[in-house]
Amino acid sequence: MKVKSNSSKIFKARTIGAFFLLAFLAYGFGRYLFESTDNTEKYLGALLIIANSVMVLFIGILFRKTLSRYNSLVGNIYLYTRVFEAIALASLVLTLFLKGNISHDLGYFLAMLVLGLGSISMCLTLNKHKISPSWLAIWGAVGYAIFSFGFLMELFGKEWSMYLLGLGGLWEITFAIWLIIYGGQSVKTTNR
Repeated sequence: MKVKSNSSKIFKARTIGAFFLLAFLAYGFGRYLFESTDNTEKYLGALLIIANSVMVLFIGILFRKTLSRYNSLVGNIYLYTRVFEAIALASLVLTLFLKGNISHDLGYFLAMLVLGLGSISMCLTLNKHKISPSWLAIWGAVGYAIFSFGFLMELFGKEWSMYLLGLGGLWEITFAIWLIIYGGQSVKTTNR
């Protein structure tokens, strides 16, 4: 019986993991402050949303390097997904300054829908090439599929996203922690 050993390492895993966590916090606090009536809080919120967009962009750029080793199409899709997300979320700030308020969340809904759809292939690639543990990759693919469906329904006027984003959001936090702890190490699998 021949034993084949595969080894993979995620490029800049700890940095990507930190960006996942920091972007999550920056957007959460940023959006909260951004909706304040106090101008100082509003501007601080705007800066945090822009910081989130920059971190999201760097997640795509850095993670593309690893994904492209296994599937260049998936690497590019994931990068473009993150570019779209960064621009769409930053557009919320622009909307406020041009119109004076945020009347709807179209930019947010589109950003999250594209993120979810673009991340499914990333998770499937993580699983197929054993870049991360299978349970984590499958959780991500399922979580992002459910997440995407919720935001698709938002575009049709159904307020479902709040109920369907938990699994994907919890995956992002878990994946970020995994990246920080284990992602920079070689993941060894043995196939018989």
